[in-house]
Amino acid sequence: MARPTFLRRYGRESATAVAYLLLLIVVAILAPQFFSLQNLRDLALNHAPVVFIAVGMTLVILVGEIDISVGSQFAVCSVIAGVLAKSGVPILALIPAVMLVGALMGSVNGILVGAVGLPSIIVTLAMMVAWRDGLRWATGGAWIQGLPETFQWFGLSQGKGEWVILGSALLVALAFAWGLRALGAGRAVYAVGSNAEAARLAGISPPHVRVIVFIVIGALVGISAVLNAERFPSIPSNAGVGLELEAIAAVVVGGTAITGGRGRVFGSLLGVALLGTIGTALTFLGVNPFWERAVQGAIILASLAADGVLSRFGASLRPSRESFSPEARV
Repeated sequence: MARPTFLRRYGRESATAVAYLLLLIVVAILAPQFFSLQNLRDLALNHAPVVFIAVGMTLVILVGEIDISVGSQFAVCSVIAGVLAKSGVPILALIPAVMLVGALMGSVNGILVGAVGLPSIIVTLAMMVAWRDGLRWATGGAWIQGLPETFQWFGLSQGKGEWVILGSALLVALAFAWGLRALGAGRAVYAVGSNAEAARLAGISPPHVRVIVFIVIGALVGISAVLNAERFPSIPSNAGVGLELEAIAAVVVGGTAITGGRGRVFGSLLGVALLGTIGTALTFLGVNPFWERAVQGAIILASLAADGVLSRFGASLRPSRESFSPEARV
């Protein structure tokens, strides 16, 4: 029974890992220059902001909800970070300030979904348009320029600034991966996504959990926006376009069930790595980069199909008594 148990627990992440490994093998054979240190560094830096949002999106999808407003929130937080930096706010105060802005925007979604009971797809679609159009009206489409030198790369050298960004993304991912497995709050997330009524009877408040996960993803969007803005001398007011689809796709490809209750942060990281590598790999392979979206779409459909197969296979192996622990649900 060891093999079926492994498939039931890790089958989704394993499929993504195998797909990523095969992609790397193909690229290594046909375009070994892809593995240059410069390219790998750029690839990691370009997708580090997605890691923060994918971690938050994992929580949201685990409770059976969705958030398609994160791209617009990212734009708002980026512009606010630039405005605060130009006004002289030091970086140590700027980061928590922008995280608070993101958390407040997330709380709007959380209250409307968790407390009021509105569908998350409708709420976050409306907020996506509202935040984006509101920012366009406030800025007139102008970029934030003239940022102080102490803002870019946190006032450090570029090399040290890059390590801060990559280290922060890895630390956040590890912290949330551990928290989902080891803390009661993490088990509550799995419980609500698996069976909200059973969770309520067990003393967990599903509305409160839903509100909290939207606040958390908002805060993660805030820190992601700051760390991304630090890399450039100016900040576009249209930042984050398509970021919501990238994050959702990474989480789904990484094995988190779109219906909630099953998934891991580690799988989401694999999804970010796989989808983030495809575009650059196609360029090195001499393939038209416009095929990137088509390939990503095919991978997402394959992941959803595999999820359905694994769910039916796991149902036949699932013990009669299940707990709310991640081990029993993933």
